[in-house]
Amino acid sequence: MADTPRRTRLWLTSAALLVVGLLAVGGMVWRDDILRTGLDPKEPFQTYEPPPAPDYAQRGAWSLSPSQPLTWSEDDPPADVFFVGPTSYDGGSHWNAPIDDPRADQFFRRTVGPNYVGPFVRMGRVFAPRYRQASLYSMLTLRDDAREARRFAYGDVRLAFAHYMAEYNQGRPYVIVGVEQGGTLASRLLAEEVAADPDRRRRLVAAYLIETAVPAGAPPLPLCQSPQETGCLAAWMSAYEGDRERAQMLRDRSLVWSGGQLVNLSGLAACYNPLLGAVSEAEAPARLAKGATNATSLEWGARPALQTRQVSAQCEGGILRVSRPRSAAFRPTGSWANQRKMPGYNLFYGDLEASYELRLATLLADPAFPRAARPIPQGVEVEPSPLHRID
Repeated sequence: MADTPRRTRLWLTSAALLVVGLLAVGGMVWRDDILRTGLDPKEPFQTYEPPPAPDYAQRGAWSLSPSQPLTWSEDDPPADVFFVGPTSYDGGSHWNAPIDDPRADQFFRRTVGPNYVGPFVRMGRVFAPRYRQASLYSMLTLRDDAREARRFAYGDVRLAFAHYMAEYNQGRPYVIVGVEQGGTLASRLLAEEVAADPDRRRRLVAAYLIETAVPAGAPPLPLCQSPQETGCLAAWMSAYEGDRERAQMLRDRSLVWSGGQLVNLSGLAACYNPLLGAVSEAEAPARLAKGATNATSLEWGARPALQTRQVSAQCEGGILRVSRPRSAAFRPTGSWANQRKMPGYNLFYGDLEASYELRLATLLADPAFPRAARPIPQGVEVEPSPLHRID
């Protein structure tokens, strides 16, 4: 009889350990769903009251602009960069982010700016609007509420671009850069505010839409077919070689614009290969790669060290297949939410930098370009270098 309580305790202990084990396994299996649910605003978008609208006449409505204390350079570059940033707001309370959310602002300044604005700053004044972006939760679901939140965000980007054009552009050449959510919004901006305006099209160096789905058969601008082409569109979505799950997810869940609505991508996405400087299905070996970098937390204005020959790349079925980089600096880190945003490194930093500078030099050298424009920047080649060609 004395063994009965002991056996009971052992049984209860074993049962408790089993329950804990099952909960742990369940937590691992359903972890994404649990964390995603925690970011759900739990309110229909139709009844949701969004945060106050930004006033783009005020400094606080811009993450970066030439008039702000934190500028990339004291010099006046020959062109402008209109930059639409990626998702930086996790969500939970809002479908759309307040423009003064401190954590989102920190993510932009520590990660987005150094890695994704950085390739364009040597030749461009930067205008990066804060906008009421759709939350991270909105990017992880295809619900109608989430699509409405992303449509709503476009209104801010359109107003910011109109303010930039009216107050700051003054006939200068410019480049439009959009990343992830920002790339999707910029693709509509190109269709509605640039493509139909001959003067704006003539002054557009190019548009770079990073990790962005654009229908290959119906892009808002002609796709970049050569490294020197100007006024064209460079858009791509990438997946590492062998990561079939991500490649399939990009094909199945990417949204594109159709008549002002966001619809599922049908057919192939446009695929620009940054190593080749063109839309091409040719393989680009790692020897062409001009430099990857992890610039997160880099001091503003400092150019990061670049690691060459880190990756090869090839477009296959509308997806840019990228080899896994050799350096441990190019691995996802941070919280669950941060690992679902743009990574804190840029595998094509040097390639984007060189591409933009070559296209800008080509545009400024064109006799048809308005003579009020700045002269060709010193030290920038107009003729393509060997690294821009496929050997």
